Amino acid sequence: IVLTQTPAVHTVSSGQQAVLNCNIERYDGNYINWYKQVPGEAPQYVLRFHYSDTSLRFSSDRFNSKSSSNIDYQFIIKRTQAGDSAVYYCQTWTMTKTSSVLLHLQIILPPPVLTVFPPSSAELQSNTASLVCLSSQSVPFADVSWLAGGSPVSSGISTSTAVQRPDQTYQISSSLTIQTSDWNMDKVYTCKVSLGSQTSEKTIKKSECPTE
Repeated sequence: IVLTQTPAVHTVSSGQQAVLNCNIERYDGNYINWYKQVPGEAPQYVLRFHYSDTSLRFSSDRFNSKSSSNIDYQFIIKRTQAGDSAVYYCQTWTMTKTSSVLLHLQIILPPPVLTVFPPSSAELQSNTASLVCLSSQSVPFADVSWLAGGSPVSSGISTSTAVQRPDQTYQISSSLTIQTSDWNMDKVYTCKVSLGSQTSEKTIKKSECPTE
């Protein structure tokens, strides 16, 4: 069975309604399962739906499911929250095969809070050192990149998997390995966090950092 889920990436502002669509190639008495997965965790079962169902149970009163036919299904999230940002799977099965398709749901939040930490004095005794960028109050699928002297950096970057905080937003950490000589020459480094067209930046250079 071929499943089609649209749109492949769905972006809404926090508080708005999100509608995820799933179409199955043909109807064989199928149920539709919906799963949610956030970075670093196993998929979570959300609900099961059949087009003829009239009474449903959901894990949240913000969730609903509808069908316009026996092959077209919708998963609806009302009053979206930061914690709703995730990959959602639409799944169905037959006696011989299970099929699934995924979709990214991104909730637009205010710009994340960026903090860039300079190298330690101990690190600066060697030829290389590290800058660390911490992006807080973010969404899980934000992209982190670095600039050095205004030019994109393609190596020496290590970015963590997003970690969910108690407020349902995410924290992402990224480190950049730099040459100590460049740091001492007061080169400007920029941590850039992007989600679609939304971008936040934080710069750092030696002369603007307090001395230990």
